[in-house]
Order: sequence, then structure tokens, then C-alpha cells
Amino acid sequence: GSGFGNARSARKLPSMVILLADDAGYVDFGFTGLQQVSTPHIDRIAAEGVTCSQGYVCASVCSPSRAGLLTGRYPQRFGHEMNLPAGSKLGLPVTEQTVADRLQQHGYTTGAIGKWHLGEEPPFRPLRRGFDEFRGFLGGSRTYLDRKNLSRRTLWLDGDDPVHLPPAYVTDAIGSEAARFIRDHHSRPFFLYVSFSAVHTPMQALESDLASVPPGEAGKRRKLLAMTIALDRAIGEILAAIDDSGIADHTLVMFVNDNGGATNNASDNGPLRGMKGSKFEGGIRVPWAVRWPGHIPAGSRFDAPVSTLDIAATVLSAAKVPTDALQQLDGVDLSDHLGGRREDAPHEVLFWRRAVAAAVRHGPWKLIRVEGLSTQLFHLEQDPGEGDDIAAEHPEIAADLLARLERWERGLIDPAWQTGEVWRRNQVEKHRIDFLGRDKERTLP
Repeated sequence: GSGFGNARSARKLPSMVILLADDAGYVDFGFTGLQQVSTPHIDRIAAEGVTCSQGYVCASVCSPSRAGLLTGRYPQRFGHEMNLPAGSKLGLPVTEQTVADRLQQHGYTTGAIGKWHLGEEPPFRPLRRGFDEFRGFLGGSRTYLDRKNLSRRTLWLDGDDPVHLPPAYVTDAIGSEAARFIRDHHSRPFFLYVSFSAVHTPMQALESDLASVPPGEAGKRRKLLAMTIALDRAIGEILAAIDDSGIADHTLVMFVNDNGGATNNASDNGPLRGMKGSKFEGGIRVPWAVRWPGHIPAGSRFDAPVSTLDIAATVLSAAKVPTDALQQLDGVDLSDHLGGRREDAPHEVLFWRRAVAAAVRHGPWKLIRVEGLSTQLFHLEQDPGEGDDIAAEHPEIAADLLARLERWERGLIDPAWQTGEVWRRNQVEKHRIDFLGRDKERTLP
């Protein structure tokens, strides 16, 4: 890599580990309220760092959420608005730089482990998007155990080559491969993106983990809790590798979820209305904890809204990558906010859009706009469960938020895929049901 003198000067720069869970519910970890099983390793990140109580993703489904996290840009700016259709020849546009591209150019060793879901064709794969190493699979989900005749997008790969799944259960494999990467590269600064498929469907758990779930939990929920135990164990293996390598004091570790709980996997969004795909809080607000010893006070809380768009800017700032060389980022560097050195809110306003549904948050106010339905307005401080639409009582606030949303949309481009009329009508109907009811066993894919 470029830009480094000896290993001692390199040591001053931190390493970074991003731990991304998939489709988990807002209250499905100990640090956010889970009680049926314990998640001691994930909770340790929160206990030794900061919990972001209003952490948002930039998109309510898997693929655009990852596109925004890795670029630091609203994915709607470059057409990555919807999930990639399975098996498609499309992907995160190669015109976009990832945070890994930038860190690699500045001498960091970069690794991606687990679920990719940003394109299956060679130009879109991790080794072409800034990552030195990749162990994982290309698609959006896969069976948790290997079997014969897996599709190309679900094969376990080392780089571009199919290899045997190391531990037999995918969640354990992701943990052990991430731990191996840390042991291999701990002597120099690295960036490690660990993208779990747990607790995304299919609902498949190890018998040994099912045995740890208290009796009384049944069906899908029992499996989800067992899958959560495995997720926590894998994260424990990663934290142990950081400890054993002696680098805990200069490693930033972040745990976050990719979108709201899907609920078709029996995840639980607790007090939040809606689910994966929805523009209610249950679709876009996620569990989030960050540990960075010496920079972030242990056991702290940060209560202003933050976005996964901020991860790239925060990591690049920590790596001292000069910002003038960057594509225009939508995220901001959170290090002073999370470290308690800044009290102001990092964002004046945040936006979301996926096809027929969009949302905007400004201060405590949130507006949701869905094609063919009346606009809804909520005051999140007074009504975090979004039960009380007050658009009629505050027409001037609704109008202001709508104008802000439309101004933002002028900087976007049309979606690059999933644009068919039938698909759109189907989406409108799903959001109509979402607005009318609180059906817990449904998702909005």
C-alpha cells in the first residue's frame, strides 16, 4: 500500500470493523431490550462504547442499504434504489467509489466477509470494489448449511473461487473467517466489512443453539432466537481475535443492522410501527452500537438521528483520508458527536425513497409520502410508534417537509432496475396495507 512509512507510524491509524446483521428486529438484542436469550458479545460493544438510539439506515431493504453504507452516498443518487433482482447482471454502479476503494488507496488492507448482494457479475464483485480479500457469497441470502447444486450467487467463495464452507454453519463460517482476517492482518491498519446473513430467512438453526432457547418459544421465533445466539457467538469470536491480537485500543468496532426487522422471520421491532420495506420507523430505524476506546466514552448514549450514510465519512476521517479527493458524500463524520465532543445533531434532515414510497425527517417531524395515498405526518418525540397522523393539524409543516423532499429528489436519477408497472402497482398495494394495518407477519420486499 501507499502512504505509509514504517509500521510504527502506521500503527497510529486505527483499524475498523463493521459488523452488519441482516433483517433483525429493533428489540432483538440485549442492549435494545431482548430478554429471552442473551447476546453478551454484541452487548459488550454497546457497554464499551456508545448506543445510537436513533440510528437509521439509508434504505429499508438489503441491497440499497449496503450500497449507501459502502459509498456514503444516497443510493438513489446513482440508481441503486431497489433490491437487485436475484441472478441479475446488474450491480452497484462502477462509477461509484466504495469506502474500501478509498482506504485501499491509502494503504489499508481491506476485507469483506459474508453476504455481498451488490452484484454477481465480475465487475461488481468485492475484489473489484476495493477489497483485497473476500470470503462469502454474492447473493442476498442462502441456505445456512452447504448442500449440492447451490446457485452461483449462493456458493461460498474465496475471492472468485468456490471453496468448501469452513465451519458447516454460515454464521459460524463468517465469524471464523473474519477472525482469521484479523489474525492475518493485525500488524497494520485494516478495514473489515463483516456482512452476516443472520437472521434473514431461511429459518435454519443449529440443534445446539435451539437447545439454548428457553422453552415456551415456538416456531419461527424459536429459530430466530437460536440464529441470534449463533450471530452473537460469531461476533464473540471476532472480538476475541481483536483482543488476542492486542489491537482493541486502536480498533473502531461498529455493530448495526441493514434495515428494520423483516417480521416474516419472527423478528420484533418492539414499539416501532412497520417492518423491512416500510417507511415507518420499523423499516428504517435499527440497533446500532460503536466501540472506539479512547475516542468514545464507554456506556454512553447518543440520541440524535444518525444514518448508515455516516459510516463511510466517519471511517475515512478516522483513517485521515483527505476529504477533497472524495466523491460528494451525503454522510457526515460522527466521531466528535459519538465521542461527546459535539452536542448538535449531525443532520438537519434525512431522506428515504424506494419506488412508490418516500419519507423525510426534520427535527422531531417525519413525513411519509406514498403514491396514491394521503401524506402522513408524525411527531416522533411525542409519538414514536407513529400511531397518530397529524398532517391535517399541521399543514404548513407537512408542506415544508414535502418541499424539502421534492428538492432532494431533483438530485436523484431514475431507478436502474425494478421499474415495471406491475411491480410498482404491487408496491403501492403493499404500502396501502402497511398504512391501514399493523400486520406483524408480513414484510415489504
